Amino acid sequence: MTSRISGGRYVLAVQNLERSAAFYTDKLGFQTLWTTGGWQFLYRDQVSIMIGECPDEVPASETGCHSWFAYLEVENIDALYIELKGRRLETIGDITDKPWGQREFTVHTIDGHRIAFGEPLTIEKEG
Repeated sequence: MTSRISGGRYVLAVQNLERSAAFYTDKLGFQTLWTTGGWQFLYRDQVSIMIGECPDEVPASETGCHSWFAYLEVENIDALYIELKGRRLETIGDITDKPWGQREFTVHTIDGHRIAFGEPLTIEKEG
């Protein structure tokens, strides 16, 4: 019998649990599953994020390229982009078509973590 990885969760250190959780719920549309002992478990569709309060650690905003933590695949990326812009998300980049065949945009969280959202471009074949 072979093993199989059946899912995943992102685990992130945040400076202020309450403030960060509000960002994920209010700005990114996540919901809270549970909160306990300095941790909050959030989810949206098939994505789960566990945030843990670590006020004395270096914030993600100061880690440069190490602040990237996820590339989330999206169905109907334009609708998600419009939704997040409508939530007055100020840390959202422009949505663009990339040469690697993805339509994508990025978001910086309140702690400085960076998330890329992408959807494959439809490629029309000639002939």
